[in-house]
Amino acid sequence: MNDEGKPVYLRLREIISASILDGEYQDGAILPSVRAFAAQQGANPLTVAKAYQSFQDDGLVIVRRGIGMFVADGATHRLRNMERTRFLQQTWPAIAEHMRRIGITLQDLPTDRND
Repeated sequence: MNDEGKPVYLRLREIISASILDGEYQDGAILPSVRAFAAQQGANPLTVAKAYQSFQDDGLVIVRRGIGMFVADGATHRLRNMERTRFLQQTWPAIAEHMRRIGITLQDLPTDRND
């Protein structure tokens, strides 16, 4: 996937989303501070703050003043549902069309990651 045209805060949001969905940050877990995550990603702290704010706006993280940002209870489930919907509505149609165009059916797809 080409991410060059995507705003940096959205790319950072995808990194955080993947970390939550992969279980690196579970519901209730503290997220890295804005400064720590910015340093880790080589990003501007204001850009990281914007990514974190978008999660807060979506109710996926909560702020505990003086302590930090935490993954909200139920966030993993809600995030997985949001990502599934986005995939099915935005990503899958182009993949399905490309498959149709080159003659790949669902039966042609590997059934496990080792195929």
